Amino acid sequence: MEEYATAKQPLLLHTLPPSRRTLANRAFALVYTCAILAVLCRHAAAALGSATFLSFVTSVTFFIADLVLGFEWFSAQSFRFRPVHRRVFPENLEKVVKRRDFPALDIFICTADPYKEPPMTVVNTALSVMAYDYPPEKISVYVSDDGGSQLTLFAFMEAARFASHWIPFCRKNEIVDRCPDAFFGSNYSQSSETEQIKKIYESMKSSVENIVKRGEVPYEFIPCEQKRQVFNKWTKRFTRKNHPTVIQVLLEAREDKDITGQSMPNLVYVSREKSKMSFHHFKAGALNVLIRVSAVMTNAPIILTLDCDMYSNDPKTLHRMLCYFFDHKIKPNLGFVQFPQHFHGINKNDIYATAVKGLFQMNPIGFDGLAGTNHYGTGCFFSRRVFFGGPLFFVGPEIPELMPDHVAGRPIKSQPVMALAHHVASCKYEEQTNCNWGAKLGYRYGSLVEDYYTGFRLHCEGWKSAFCNPRRPAFLGEAPITLVDALNQTKRWDVGLLEVTISKYSPITFGVKSMGLLMGLCYANYAFWPFLSIPITIYGIFPQLTLLNGISIFPKVSDKWFILYVFLFMGAYGQDCLDFMSAEETFKRWWSEQRMWMLRGVTTHLFGFIEFASKHLGIATHGFSLTSKVVDDEQRKRYDQGIFMFGVHSPMFVSLTVVAIINFIAFFGGLVKVVLTGIGNADQLFVQMFIAGFVVVNCWPVYDAMVFRTDKGRIPTKTIVISICLASTLYIVASFMLGHY
Repeated sequence: MEEYATAKQPLLLHTLPPSRRTLANRAFALVYTCAILAVLCRHAAAALGSATFLSFVTSVTFFIADLVLGFEWFSAQSFRFRPVHRRVFPENLEKVVKRRDFPALDIFICTADPYKEPPMTVVNTALSVMAYDYPPEKISVYVSDDGGSQLTLFAFMEAARFASHWIPFCRKNEIVDRCPDAFFGSNYSQSSETEQIKKIYESMKSSVENIVKRGEVPYEFIPCEQKRQVFNKWTKRFTRKNHPTVIQVLLEAREDKDITGQSMPNLVYVSREKSKMSFHHFKAGALNVLIRVSAVMTNAPIILTLDCDMYSNDPKTLHRMLCYFFDHKIKPNLGFVQFPQHFHGINKNDIYATAVKGLFQMNPIGFDGLAGTNHYGTGCFFSRRVFFGGPLFFVGPEIPELMPDHVAGRPIKSQPVMALAHHVASCKYEEQTNCNWGAKLGYRYGSLVEDYYTGFRLHCEGWKSAFCNPRRPAFLGEAPITLVDALNQTKRWDVGLLEVTISKYSPITFGVKSMGLLMGLCYANYAFWPFLSIPITIYGIFPQLTLLNGISIFPKVSDKWFILYVFLFMGAYGQDCLDFMSAEETFKRWWSEQRMWMLRGVTTHLFGFIEFASKHLGIATHGFSLTSKVVDDEQRKRYDQGIFMFGVHSPMFVSLTVVAIINFIAFFGGLVKVVLTGIGNADQLFVQMFIAGFVVVNCWPVYDAMVFRTDKGRIPTKTIVISICLASTLYIVASFMLGHY
């Protein structure tokens, strides 16, 4: 039955019913917290009453390990304290507001390297949002090319021509998959019109890919003299890190029409100026340039940020977003609406846990019951106003054209507009404005995870947010399909999180003070991720080395404390598995998730700490690195089969292999000791044997890649030899110390 608004009961745009598991979550958290405190008290008492140095070191070591694990678990309960499941009613939107009154939208798409992020991938993302079911003249797409590549500019010149065919085709046939690559890769209905569009698309794709292979744009490929002048900027002195501003309007809604005569969206290519003498702030700097350039040109009140590979999967997404921005109950303080990240091409069991279900889909539900979800870089709709201070205070920009309420009425190609756009995109512009950009204005500088940090600071200023998770994913992106790419991505997050953790804006201090205890703990749970390397490394090595030396360090099976350890293990893993299964996932995917949680502890979290420390000691580090979006056929085949791809030598693979070797030897060495010494020793060493066995089960892909495989994805011999030497050294040193004391 159709709903109608009345004076007493306005038409619903969205609701947020609480989760039915809230009370159970709180009760379990209380019981489990008591168990954690009991174990910590046991470690403290054992340390104070130690008769030997070994027992003192053991007690202190496991006190620290369990304290970190306990804090991470306790802070994670903030996500379970008040979870809500929002629901929107886009069918009611046009009954509340006329389509002609829909606000304008500026869309930011960021790319940086045409070889790691192929231009056709970026083009597909842009075309998918240009074809939204929305008034096209109210959409402006800004492509930030931080690599300053003429290949990317050429690709978008081609895309602008194709868009005049693609957008009306999608509108006429009510296409749902408006990313061309996704549409033509699906089981679409064939017709002469569809085949004609496909032919045009394949021609464009072939042209772009041929140019990328050549590495430059030949003069004859640019028929228009005006466009040729733009490419003249790419001189011999033009490099990725040292080049002038390049801004090119490829489509203007006032002038350009599609093949049916309707207006096209604005499409603007932006490559900010770079200089060897200036620090570029990575992605946050590029986004701030887009905020300023778009303010000068179109100044839409709502901004969508997208990664270059995160294409639109639902043409109605903007209607869902507007259900929040037009809801007057939450509108005054609503800063942004975040959609979850979903990925296509992930194998059946998600062996690298690259879907990051907890981060992108489960925890935001818990955030949402507090002050709103965090921001994670892509698929986020911002009110432009949030970049200019909190809801109760305004930080004015240095020129009136950047004000969020400024009306950008001039043609975007006009000389004054283009001149000002170039000015605000210069690398020295921020240095000349008292450094407000990145500090009080725009995206915030100071962390490699600019999305986490910016969302955190916005919440601290008083802004609220909302999490929108429709049944059909709003956006789909690409996930890493090699282990080294997956680990490098997480390591970059770890370095960025540590930068926030030790700053004056640490969530555990500044965050709790600004947002309250629960929101502060939610953000702290992420900020302290790298510290998980401490307990995971301790539990991955220490019990095993003592097991090999026949020393018991945990309660016997017959001891009453053993039951508490069982409860802590089963409770944590059981709760996590239940949450995962409740989110409509499989047990095998949960197993992959918890396995990668362990593997990251001795790889990304550990090396994130090392890189962070090196950076602050002035030692050269790799810094920001892109995850490659280029897929090798053999890698894809192995990944789809669920086989781990190592293939290259990496220090992270060395630490992982060392742990795998130590646990394998400890487990089977412990079995031998039990067989030779009898059941009494099994009672004493059971917990250590269980831990070693559990690690061995999780490390099966490592043993497989070390011993049984001969393909390119196996662990390199160099890595294995170094790992065996290090594992042997650890065992010898540990045996000497344990025997000495």
